[in-house]
Amino acid sequence: MSRPLRKPNNPMPKEWTAQKYSQNYVADYKPFNFVDGEGVRCSIYVSGCLFLCPGCYNVAAQNFHFGQPYTQELEDQIIEDLSQEYVQGLTLLGGEPFLNTDVCLQLCRRIRKEFGHSKDIWSWTGYTWEELEQETYDKMRLLSLLDILVDGRFLEEEKDLTLQFRGSANQRIIDVPKSLAQNEVVIWDKLVR
Repeated sequence: MSRPLRKPNNPMPKEWTAQKYSQNYVADYKPFNFVDGEGVRCSIYVSGCLFLCPGCYNVAAQNFHFGQPYTQELEDQIIEDLSQEYVQGLTLLGGEPFLNTDVCLQLCRRIRKEFGHSKDIWSWTGYTWEELEQETYDKMRLLSLLDILVDGRFLEEEKDLTLQFRGSANQRIIDVPKSLAQNEVVIWDKLVR
């Protein structure tokens, strides 16, 4: 007899706040990569996640104290790396970016100030779009600064390594500006599968 699959945690709206949990730590920073979204990207992995998805590819980053504190020096390095003309944009991963809004908002606001929309911003999250719509103001502010959101918890029973930029079939690649403008989820128009 097989054991039932463990499921990720499911918060109530506004149950988990960055103010309560975030320690403003960064698990890792990877400049100039090709795997965390479209084009050449700079990726920041923030620390801390409460979804605890079974099969998570970055279990160490679930700890809010994993890695190092976010610093102005790191932010300046990210901005310098993004200024390279061949870099398409920044990716926020984790951990959970929406439980680390102080760090992510500070960085995203600076990117918009210095680059406008010439650099895109992607983020992965365990939250679904519909859950974020019921969340705290800081999470909605972060969402409004993004271009692309890959939403939803990783589900082992829907794992599919052939999917574009996703680990499980329930996750969606969402065009954030179009979705906000139309007040409904609009899937990224470059989605292959």
